[in-house]
Formats: sequence, structure tokens, C-alpha cells
Amino acid sequence: MNEGEMADAAGTMRVGCAGWSLPSAHAAEFGPGGSALQRYSTRFSMVEVNSSFYRQHKPETYARWAQSVPADFRFCVKIPRAISHEHALVATAPLLDAFLCGAERLGDRLGVLLLQPPPSAAYDGRVASAFFRALRRRSNAAIACEPRHASWFTAQADAMLAGQGVARVAADPARYPLAGEPGGTRDWSYWRWHGRPCMYYSAYEEGDLKTLAGRCRESAKAGPAWIILDNTAHGHAVGNALRLQGILMQTDPTHRRPD
Repeated sequence: MNEGEMADAAGTMRVGCAGWSLPSAHAAEFGPGGSALQRYSTRFSMVEVNSSFYRQHKPETYARWAQSVPADFRFCVKIPRAISHEHALVATAPLLDAFLCGAERLGDRLGVLLLQPPPSAAYDGRVASAFFRALRRRSNAAIACEPRHASWFTAQADAMLAGQGVARVAADPARYPLAGEPGGTRDWSYWRWHGRPCMYYSAYEEGDLKTLAGRCRESAKAGPAWIILDNTAHGHAVGNALRLQGILMQTDPTHRRPD
């Protein structure tokens, strides 16, 4: 596998949530396990670790998580805000080393590193490309980026991301027209749906999930698609992810979920 290349085959679609908290309303839909993560991994094949954005986890914590899930399970780990917000991607080598000292303990279950710059962070090609090169030197994980400033949605920024092998997140709600579509490298795609109309709180309707399924199916023709439901505030992410998984499996029996 080349640096940053997705190990999943083209056509693969993984569905998961931001975190592995299981609402009681859906608890019966998961298999047994000694922890919430173990139970979560009986139905989903990926999860996004958002807590790493706010605090540093011990290497032993990542190692324990890796040992709790099946071999085919994958984690996406969010890059700390100290790197993306406080240091604005500049002079971050020591912070990257400290972060990756833990995250890399996931071993081959580490699938993606997610960078989410603040909405105020305008595109600076020199800074961004230098950061991604530094990250590439330290990790073979694939990289996704969810920019939130209009200046990132240009041909120049997209070309830089593609050249670095970085997938630009397809987000919902989309702040700008292109923000709702995958960008950067087209070898794979990463979708983050945050809830609409109220971000993090609203549940998606059946029609929304069917639309997402169709768009992801089309995107997966070019490479694997990873899909995260982030409307976690009222526990809707799990229900929406389970339903999306069901929709995908109705028409695509190769959709990736744990056996």
C-alpha cells in the first residue's frame, strides 16, 4: 500500500458514527460485548474518534481500542484542535509526534486521520501543503480534510489536496455548494453528515438517507466511500446510520459491515 492510500477496494462503503455511544432505543440491534465499542463493532465497520480533537489519549487507550474490535474494523481519528486551531498548521511537528505516538497504536485498524480547520481559516497553499507533507512523513494513514472557509473551494485548493492525496470531506449541511461534494483526491471519499436543519441535533428523514446512499454509491465507483453520521446530540446518529446501512445493503450486498 502506498503512503496514504486506502486499503479498501473500490466499491467498498463503510458506515459509522462519530463516537460509539449506543442509545437505549437501539441497544437491542447490537451484539454482545464487554464495552460499548465492542457492541458497536458488531454492526458497524468504522468509527470516528472526535474526543482526540479536545484531549490527548494515552497510547495504551488506543491499543485497548484496537484490541476491542474485529480485524476488519477501522478508526478515523480527528487531529487535535491544538494543531488545526491554536497553531493553524504552523510549527506543529512536536504536536503531531505526540498525537501520532498514541493514534498509531491502533496499528492496521487506523484508517483515516481527519483534519478540520476552523471556519475562519482561509486557504494558504504553502502552509497546508507543508503540513500535509509533514503528516505524510509520519503516518501511512489516509487523510481527510473538512475545510469550512470559502477559499478552500477553488480549483487551486482542490488541486493541492489531490496532489497530496487528501480527500476533501463532503459535508451536510454544506456551507458552500461544493462543500457538499467530495473533493481533493478522487481515489476515495469521506462523507460527514452533521444533521439538518439543526446541526448535531436533527435526525435525517428517509428521503435524505436514500439520497445519501445514491450519492455514495456513485462516488464509490471511483474508490471506497466512508460515511459518518455526526448528529449525535440526541442520539439520532446511530438510528440514521443503521437505516443507511440497511438501504445500502438492499442494493449492494458487498457493502462493508461486520459479519
